[in-house]
This record gives sequence, structure tokens and C-alpha cells, in this order.
Amino acid sequence: MGKEIVLTGITTSGTPHLGNYVGAIRPAIEASQREDTESFFFLADYHALIKCQDPERVKQSRLEIAATWLACGLDTDKATFYRQSDIPEISELNWLLTCVTAKGLMNRAHAYKASVDDNVNKGQDPDYGITMGLFCYPVLMAADILAFNANKVPVGRDQIQHIEMARDIGSRFNHLFGEHFVMPEAVVADDDSAILKGLDGRKMSKSYNNTIPLFDTEKKLKKGINKIVTNLLEPGEPKDPNSSTVFDVYKAFATPEQTAEMHQKFLEGIAWGEAKKELFELVNSQLEEPREKYLELMANPAEIEAVLQAGAEKARARARALISDLRKAVGLVNFV
Repeated sequence: MGKEIVLTGITTSGTPHLGNYVGAIRPAIEASQREDTESFFFLADYHALIKCQDPERVKQSRLEIAATWLACGLDTDKATFYRQSDIPEISELNWLLTCVTAKGLMNRAHAYKASVDDNVNKGQDPDYGITMGLFCYPVLMAADILAFNANKVPVGRDQIQHIEMARDIGSRFNHLFGEHFVMPEAVVADDDSAILKGLDGRKMSKSYNNTIPLFDTEKKLKKGINKIVTNLLEPGEPKDPNSSTVFDVYKAFATPEQTAEMHQKFLEGIAWGEAKKELFELVNSQLEEPREKYLELMANPAEIEAVLQAGAEKARARARALISDLRKAVGLVNFV
């Protein structure tokens, strides 16, 4: 039995923060070390263009995110790491899949429907500001997945529908042209440990502007942690760990023993300033080494480029063979 193929896409439209690290980067890198898994990690830079039309932001985000994954320990000898835009076979597959995808399926996509509803609520034309990039996003995502016949795709709950659509699209193609695609499965964390709270207690997200950047300087990391909103309980007054963002972030970086110890300190009334100090020391101790590697990589983009080009070569070799078969399947063959 062959290795299970796991594919992870990272949209290049922002700066990685602690929530990204806890919820996606760390568990994905750990999973890629398994001997029974073949991992594909890609920078979803075509997807980034749907929301961001700032070339410098896209360029900088691609660099920052690539440096982040490498600094955090992604082993590119074991995993295939590449940019989506370096794999033209994905774009070709995107078109082949578009030609078998029902418009009605795209009409049901959550992101498109939410944009339409927002326009209607504002009294605007339903399709105001909606691009074909947003509308056809699920087809490109299907191409990302099916190009490598991924078995498992780790996603957030809001992306489950897109995996189901990839299955629908792949099944339709198989029905018309023969069995070429395996059906991918969404992998969603079954607990809340992968969702880190932000400065204001909501999910850490750049949409809420409540993030702590992953590789800020020590000074900025401490400043960010000190901004975490707490209640007005005084030192000595018992505090509820389960409703505390400080404890939530601490637990995400601590061992079970450290977590139990901090839990007890909360019940005994640890001062918020002391709790934040211990949180900073814990997080900083774990990020110190990768931060140094990150800064080295950011100062040497040629090293990152070489890694991504090597990854693209590996990825294209796989995708090229599939596209060759698909071209024959749909009738795009040479006459002689």
C-alpha cells in the first residue's frame, strides 16, 4: 500500500501570527514527519490575488510565509514545498475542471453567497464587486488538490464545503472520462485546541486585527502579549483559566505539566502582570531559535527561491504525468 498523500495550502495574503503557528504550521510540520505520509505544502499565491491587488503585499507575504515554514522546521527532503504559480499544470487542470463544473454548484459556494447577501443587504446589485476569481475559487482549489490526487486535506471548518466541491468536480470528470482522480477527504481538528484566542478574546485573525505576529522582535512580542485583554481581578483573587486568553495562549505552548501548574496559579490568584510575564518567557523560549532562522532567510531570499524551485520541479514531475493522461482522456492528442 502506497503512502497517504496530504496536501496543505497556505494563502499568501498576510503576515503569519501565533494563531497560524498553533493551528496550522506546527501540526502540519509534525504530521509531515510520519513515514506513511507524503506531504505537499504550497503557497497559494493565485488564491491571494482574489482578495489582494497590492503587488508588493503579495510579494512580501510570499517571502514571509515561505521563510516562516522553513524556519519552523519544514523538512523539504521529506515534503514537497512549492508555489502554486510555479506549477502551470495546475492552471491547465483548472480549465479542464471548469469545463465540467456546473454553474449551479458554484452558486452555492459560501463565500460567493455571503458576498451576494452582503450586497443585497446594502441595497446594491447582487454581483457588485464580485470577480470571477471569487466565484470560481472552488474550482482552482479542486485543481490544487486533484493535481496530486491528495487523499487528505487539512482545512478549517469554513473550508469543508470546498473539499466536498472538489469531490463533486472530480467525480463528474471521472464519470465523463474514466477514473483519473481519487476523492479527497477534509481533515478538521476535532477540538478547539487548534483555535487560538487573539488580543480581544475572539479567534486570533487578521480580519479582527487582534493578532500577535509570529516572528516579531522580543520587545514587540512582549508588548503584544501585554496587550491581551484581561478582567479587573486583583492579585490574590482566584481567576478562571477557562475564560482567560492569557491561559489559552499559554496552554498552546506549554507541556501538560506546565499547563497544570499554571492552572493552579490562576486558581490561587496569580497577578495578570506575572501571568503575562510567564507567558512571554514560555513563548519566546520556543520561538527564539526559529526567529533567528527566519531573519537569516528573510535576509537571503535566494536561499528560499532555490528551495521553492526545487520543490516546483518535484511537483511538476507529478502533475505533468497526470495532465498528460487527462489530455488524452478529453481528446487533446497529437494527430501523429
